[in-house]
Amino acid sequence: MILSGLEIQKRLGGQIKIIPYDEKLLNPNSYNLRLHDELLVYEAGTAGYLDMKKPNPTRKIVIPEDGLIIQPGILYLGRTVEMTETDGLVPMLNGRSSVGRLGLSIHVTAGVGDVGFRGYWTLEIYCVHPVKIYPFVAICQIYYNTIEGGYVPYSSKKYQNNTDIQPSLLYRDFDGREQA
Repeated sequence: MILSGLEIQKRLGGQIKIIPYDEKLLNPNSYNLRLHDELLVYEAGTAGYLDMKKPNPTRKIVIPEDGLIIQPGILYLGRTVEMTETDGLVPMLNGRSSVGRLGLSIHVTAGVGDVGFRGYWTLEIYCVHPVKIYPFVAICQIYYNTIEGGYVPYSSKKYQNNTDIQPSLLYRDFDGREQA
């Protein structure tokens, strides 16, 4: 079951942490999260492609206050302003419909969080045509599902307690350092 906005508010400080929290961002059954002012983009380097088995170089882009036009065919990694933490609930992320109607996808594949996740959400931003984006805009929404049955909370060393945008750390799966 999806928690209502009032239930999200009721569980703040307990099963749900959203830092910073602003009541104006609370919706009937979700909470809006905002885009930070930095993005990462991958640089394919001399090989001309990204390699799953290796760390891939990135470069940072600052989104100016007057906006940045992002381009199709490029994956932009952003992060939320808000750090979230959940206990006993499954957090899920979706782009806001107003953002989607501009042809902007906020998470290419990773919309389901793990119970016990703590950190900032890395956003996988992709557009179908050029779109001007702005820092600190409410770009996506988090909602919470209850979980049935026993579970082991998320504890991956790859992404747990992150403090910034997280490029893919999939290469760690290949060298045996992390499988989650």
